[in-house]
Amino acid sequence: MKFLVLLAITCLTLATAPAAEKKPILLVLTNHGTLGASGQPTGFFLSEAAHPWKVFVAAGHDVRLASPLGGFAPVDPKSLDLHDPANAVFWKKFGTEKAGTPGVADTLALAGARPGDYAGIFFAGGHGTMWDFADSESLPKLTAAIYEQGGAVGAVCHGPAALVNVRLANGQPLVAGRKVAAFTNAEEEAVKLANVVPFLLETKLTEAGATVVTADNFTENAVRDVRLVTGQNPASAQKAATLLIEAINGGD
Repeated sequence: MKFLVLLAITCLTLATAPAAEKKPILLVLTNHGTLGASGQPTGFFLSEAAHPWKVFVAAGHDVRLASPLGGFAPVDPKSLDLHDPANAVFWKKFGTEKAGTPGVADTLALAGARPGDYAGIFFAGGHGTMWDFADSESLPKLTAAIYEQGGAVGAVCHGPAALVNVRLANGQPLVAGRKVAAFTNAEEEAVKLANVVPFLLETKLTEAGATVVTADNFTENAVRDVRLVTGQNPASAQKAATLLIEAINGGD
């Protein structure tokens, strides 16, 4: 009888114990707002932030918006589609305007982020990333640290520009020997920006040792290689985010 009472108390304690709190996810946006020498506006692509944000929140994670420098992150005005429900919710919560430029006002500088605090890091795309993600000093260090501490790393569209200079403690590129997806050379040609961006992302990832998995232009294509998750284009943002959650929950 005493045993049954103890068993009942143990079961009740387990049933009512609070679930372990999930670590936040860093959602990284670009600070860069112009398409090179053209002077045309760019920034992060709204749906590539909004759709992943929705997935992460639904999975029970706090999401902290970040950028290489912190502060204001401009949105590409071509992506400001508020008829998209996820975009509208994200924009209502975070959207603002600075000197006539739409964007997100308050992002965390990556240099101030502690890798052990996060379950994963996800890089939203947009052409602006091609100018600041690859050149950031703090970004590759933080990304490698999150990965090597067991976190997941994800990126979509031009967001994988963040991965081209990430090296692990053994000196090897994070993407070496991995399957990845990213905005393809063919897609860059299709949008007539192949001669505007500072490098072609598919080519740069291949040079770093990745196997770039491609699909037809602007169709969904997201790839998970253990705890590295990447997507090809805006149509792939939600799928890439879902795979990131799987990587966080599934580990190796």
